[in-house]
Amino acid sequence: MRSVCVFAGSNPGNRPEYAEAAARLGAEIAARGLTLVYGGSNMGLMGRVANAALESGGRAVGVMPRELFRGEMRHAGLTEFHETADMRERKAKMASLADAFVALPGGYGTFEELFEAVSWLQLGIHAKPVGLVNTAGFYDPLVEFIRRASDAGFLPAAQTALLVVDEDPVRLMDRLAAFVPPPKTNKWVEMDGNNFKK
Repeated sequence: MRSVCVFAGSNPGNRPEYAEAAARLGAEIAARGLTLVYGGSNMGLMGRVANAALESGGRAVGVMPRELFRGEMRHAGLTEFHETADMRERKAKMASLADAFVALPGGYGTFEELFEAVSWLQLGIHAKPVGLVNTAGFYDPLVEFIRRASDAGFLPAAQTALLVVDEDPVRLMDRLAAFVPPPKTNKWVEMDGNNFKK
């Protein structure tokens, strides 16, 4: 693992723990000699994780669509900056630069990027680890929803482990470094009579 793509809110959230976790993650990525890949903004949790990586002597690479977010300010101090034509190109560029994916708290954009990364892992399009920093229980409802999807027969139980979840950014990085993709299996839940086989 040489680089980590971080998905995060361009807003700071309303709890100080969110910014603290972003800063810890950025500093930890730098301390491990890894490159941060992220959305290129200097705002919100995105800016916080980038600043922490840079202040800790690390590298931060930003990727931002051209003229899409007029109110969002590009980070001026990045190691590298890539401008893309649109969001699809942005996500493809970030994925190509990253060896792992981590989501901090965020909104719709963060959720969408996270689910693409984990669904592509499920499909075998990549074998890169995907993690959640579950700060202050932010992602508890999402973790429960994934369990519900499995219980309802839409997701094999073994594949709920594709998403690595930890409240501590340092511990999460340890777990991502040790991640071994599960053996490739059929993503479809099979039925045995009227019962689902997971």
